[in-house]
Amino acid sequence: MERVVQFTGPRQVEVVSYVPAALPSGHVRVRTVYSGISAGTELTAYRGTNPYLSRAWDPDNRLFRDGDAVAASYPIAGWGYSEVGEVVEIASDVADAPGLPALGDMVWGIWGHRSEGIVPAERLIGHQLPDGVDPMAGSFVRVGAIALNAVLAAEAHLDEQLAIFGQGVIGLLATRLAVLSGAHVIAVDAIDSRLKEAVRHGASHVINARTERPAERIRTLTAGAGADTAIEIAGAYRALHEAVRSVGVGGRVVASGFYQGEGRELRLGDEFHHNRVEIVSSQIGGVPQRLAGRWSVDRLQRSFLSLVAQGSVEPALLVSDSVPVSQAAEAYQLLDTRPGEVLQIVLEF
Repeated sequence: MERVVQFTGPRQVEVVSYVPAALPSGHVRVRTVYSGISAGTELTAYRGTNPYLSRAWDPDNRLFRDGDAVAASYPIAGWGYSEVGEVVEIASDVADAPGLPALGDMVWGIWGHRSEGIVPAERLIGHQLPDGVDPMAGSFVRVGAIALNAVLAAEAHLDEQLAIFGQGVIGLLATRLAVLSGAHVIAVDAIDSRLKEAVRHGASHVINARTERPAERIRTLTAGAGADTAIEIAGAYRALHEAVRSVGVGGRVVASGFYQGEGRELRLGDEFHHNRVEIVSSQIGGVPQRLAGRWSVDRLQRSFLSLVAQGSVEPALLVSDSVPVSQAAEAYQLLDTRPGEVLQIVLEF
């Protein structure tokens, strides 16, 4: 019997057993080793706030529509997008496909929190872990790509000041990537332990949003000019508003968080209007449009993994908890109720 993590309702988690399916043609079976929990997107499904639970997504018109139909409903099985595992079976019709991993190879990809994934072969081409890379580090490829996407969207240039609001796992990775790009990072969060990690990841300055006024502090650090650019990656409207307040005239703010509900704390008649601030969205479904001819989501993932292989980024240092999949319910509860005590939780299979 195989196991899969599923949400049966808001804040209700079960680990369910199921009979493994036969491998269809064109697919590869992967035995999961690690699966990382996302403290952003996954918690929206765990808490019941994800828009797919209340509205239907129209992919043709790219609109959410209100009405009786919804895009997703409980139980939701196999949520998750940061998996690493071993190839254990390959369908005969794709066994010789160029670039496809071989039996026994460790691969990264997306197949959800389940003990095995049945993955279309084309989605695993080139997804072997490089030699010497810790498999647990491979579970960060997707979140690393999200961070890299936000940094690219920010267009922070050499020696510029970049404020990053939110120093959870993705925010810390964004801090490290921005520093590698030559920017000076001002890290903002409300949890002291995360700010300490931000310094370790290269932040020049840190600001506790609970005890300081970030925009005013950033103006002081930049001799009144404000940050050149900012990234909001916590998914909090108040932080997004503060990011807007923090940049200079004509500055850019990258909204990279997954925002829920109404943005009542985002006051667009204030600094956004008077300083002519540009707000752009960054979402892992695509790269910044100006880069679409050269970059892709797959390139984001491969580039991040290359930096890991070089030792420029060490994501495994962000793992605060590695727990058996049987403890999935406790893991989600910890992320939901005590976020200051945890960074990345990885499920072991």
